[in-house]
Amino acid sequence: MTDALRPRDAKDVQDTVQWALSDGKTLEVVGRGSKRAIGRPSQSDLTLDLAGLSGVTLYEPEELVLSARAGTPIAEIEALVAEKNQQLEFEPMDYGRLLGGAPGAGSLGGVLAANLSGPRRIKSGAARDHFLGVSAISGRGEAFKSGGRVVKNVTGYDLCKVLAGSFGTLAAMTDVTIKTLPRPETEESVVVAGLDGARAAEAMAAAMASSCDVSAAAHLPRALVMDFDGVHVVEAATVFRLEGVAPSVRHRKASLSALLKPFGIIDHSGEGHSRALWRSVRDVKPFWASTPMGDWPLWRVSTAPSRGHEFAGLLPAGAQWFADWAGGLIWAALPPSDDAGAAAIRGACAKVGGHATLIRAPAAVRAAVDVFEPQSGALAGVSKRVKESFDPKGVLNPGRMWAGV
Repeated sequence: MTDALRPRDAKDVQDTVQWALSDGKTLEVVGRGSKRAIGRPSQSDLTLDLAGLSGVTLYEPEELVLSARAGTPIAEIEALVAEKNQQLEFEPMDYGRLLGGAPGAGSLGGVLAANLSGPRRIKSGAARDHFLGVSAISGRGEAFKSGGRVVKNVTGYDLCKVLAGSFGTLAAMTDVTIKTLPRPETEESVVVAGLDGARAAEAMAAAMASSCDVSAAAHLPRALVMDFDGVHVVEAATVFRLEGVAPSVRHRKASLSALLKPFGIIDHSGEGHSRALWRSVRDVKPFWASTPMGDWPLWRVSTAPSRGHEFAGLLPAGAQWFADWAGGLIWAALPPSDDAGAAAIRGACAKVGGHATLIRAPAAVRAAVDVFEPQSGALAGVSKRVKESFDPKGVLNPGRMWAGV
């Protein structure tokens, strides 16, 4: 465990980065540490702990905008907007129990740095699509700002999009601004029982192409279906969420049920069960650290929704999986092995297309295999140039995403 530096404000962060530059030190950038185990093990001299940069600085519900310091707990943000009957539309997943930690322990800055999203991703986008403004300190020790406090802002380059998903390798965010949106009045889910992966893909494609305004679609294979909350079937379940005002939800539920009836037996989950179901899908409940597969390597794979079931068919014997994002996101737990199943996962991606991230594995394995999708050619060159433009000396989270970057 490295020693931690705990700045109190943005000026402290800038002073710390400048000191690290002058003394040839490297810094592990951490918000509240809930996602610390994602990525290659830290190769830093010291930890830059941003948890002290906490607190909401502006919230204007009528303008659908919220600003806060980057270390503010995400649970605090979600509770605050819920009081105004609003929500974070991108539905950020909670990695806490998946990685053996506590739920709700992440920070707002960490959510944006990891570009998190949940089942509503297919309708509303990821964190980057709701990230309006940022103040940060680059690896050069320079303070900069991007964006602002309005939804439409065209001032300069959109650096928010660059920082989203960079896992703290480019800059230490100090203050951020995000968009909030009204919370739907109610929700219900339509469930189709007994489909295999290929037939489920057809059902999800039909639902997403319809006018029913589905806000989430997932396929839960029979082996895992009982591990999800709010599901009343014991066979494989292909599930669809409908959100909005009650009359609209009722009408769309009837339309979607009629559309999906040729695929199999139709069931429904009311509001309470539906909310529980999609929380367990969002937070990948079957693979929590407390479950029998809690020490298995866990992969997060993005692919074309129409080919998710093909990817699943290429997984090695014993692997367990389920699909979110209408089949475009596969969560796969593989029996423990020396390479965490990296060869099988990368080989499957090469065949069907897509990219994979190793979410959970022992530190020794994460140091030996590619955690994030390997890059080569022009793409690797772009990533290297972006890193060098923000952090030419490699001060911030060196090697966290790719070795030597």
